[in-house]
Amino acid sequence: MTLNQDFYEPVARFYDAENAELTEDLALYSAVLAEYGSPVLDVGCGTGRVMLHLAAEGARIVGIDRSPAMLERCRRKLASQPHLRRRVKLVEGDVLDATLPGPFKLILMTYNGFLQFTAQAGQLAALRRFSALLADDGLLVLDLPNAGEAFAAQDDGALVLERTFTEPESGHLVMQQSVSALDRVAQQLHVTWIYDEICDDGTVQRTLAPLVLRYILPGEMDLMLAAAGLRRVTYYGEYEQEPFADGCSRMIVLAEKAEKAGP
Repeated sequence: MTLNQDFYEPVARFYDAENAELTEDLALYSAVLAEYGSPVLDVGCGTGRVMLHLAAEGARIVGIDRSPAMLERCRRKLASQPHLRRRVKLVEGDVLDATLPGPFKLILMTYNGFLQFTAQAGQLAALRRFSALLADDGLLVLDLPNAGEAFAAQDDGALVLERTFTEPESGHLVMQQSVSALDRVAQQLHVTWIYDEICDDGTVQRTLAPLVLRYILPGEMDLMLAAAGLRRVTYYGEYEQEPFADGCSRMIVLAEKAEKAGP
């Protein structure tokens, strides 16, 4: 994930405010937790959006992230919720080589996180690592966008206003914009996030944050899962657990150890 190594450091202070409305996936994670139990590994846990939700439901959970700035914000949240501290362990590092206390009944990589492995080799290495950390009766969940819909979209390089929000610590209004280009051969989306922050004196402070994501189609995902010793349980097309189909917005991958498969 070296292309995105420093992405979150300048934008960590915006993350919770810009994602305040991203809650529709939480019921899905609650459902798989109820079925599979803990311990849970949240890969790319960030500020703890999903991790702390599951800890509040009783999960024992390890969150790993490479961004010190994101983890620092997660620690602040934990400090204000001391009843969750004994259930949560935070690890700063890369999931590919960090020492982690597996095996895990659930391994999660939420909202587009897996796409930050920007080459197929990196994605396959991650899947092999997840397979090694996963309990024999455990479940891997990856939340991805539907690549088919992205590849079919018009790629015009336009500047897009994504949302406006208030950064809570300063009270400043922030306009979040993006400009992107899709490399269909490399299956990579190159996007630059632009945060225009209106300061108290009326001046605008601009923060630029480039990001690369590698999209995956279902057939390729099946092959990578098999190469990593995993198999598909199902793919959902929406958080409401609807079957994956043409036109769906998401491709939510549920996978388990391949040795659980029948002949």
